[in-house]
Amino acid sequence: MPLIPWWVILSSGMAFVSLIGGWATAASLQPTSFDPFTQTISSLYADGATDRWLITSVLVVVGVCYIATAYGLDAVRTSARVSLLIGGVASVLLALFPEPEDGTSLQHLVTTGVGFTALAIWPCLAIERRPSAPWALRPAATITFTVTVAVSSVWFLLELHAHSAAGLAERVVTGLQATWPVIVATCLRGVPQRARRPQASVEGQTADG
Repeated sequence: MPLIPWWVILSSGMAFVSLIGGWATAASLQPTSFDPFTQTISSLYADGATDRWLITSVLVVVGVCYIATAYGLDAVRTSARVSLLIGGVASVLLALFPEPEDGTSLQHLVTTGVGFTALAIWPCLAIERRPSAPWALRPAATITFTVTVAVSSVWFLLELHAHSAAGLAERVVTGLQATWPVIVATCLRGVPQRARRPQASVEGQTADG
């Protein structure tokens, strides 16, 4: 039997497709003055935005997909699954805390920060150093991904401060974060259960040794 159920690939894939498709569709519905290069995803469902229900719905769908994926990745360390779960909950909460027409709100800023952080660190929390670990859980892959997300996040903050390409930078960061659950799920789906000992047993043997 595969290590994880098939629907984990579906839920992680739906999060990615919904996010990319949602912001692209929502941007196409905005007035011609809207510039996705400089304006953030949050502006697509801020008070006064055109068809703001679309991104609001997308955030809920993406969040639920992350939560379902975290539940189904029971072959991954619990701390990593909790972090992914927090990222999913933050996405759902963001739908409840849109930006005002001018400026932003504390609830939106805090929820965005928590979600960004949780989705950035969960790959590192899933690291396994055993030689037989699936490649997507090995230090080289997870740390490389997390560093890439961190660098992209710094780029986003700099662009946001400069009022420049913040929209592009944010889409790169969120797009990257949405790809990793798909990668992990696909990798683990190809690992048969008999080829992998339960993580608890491995950790127990390490402690005894």
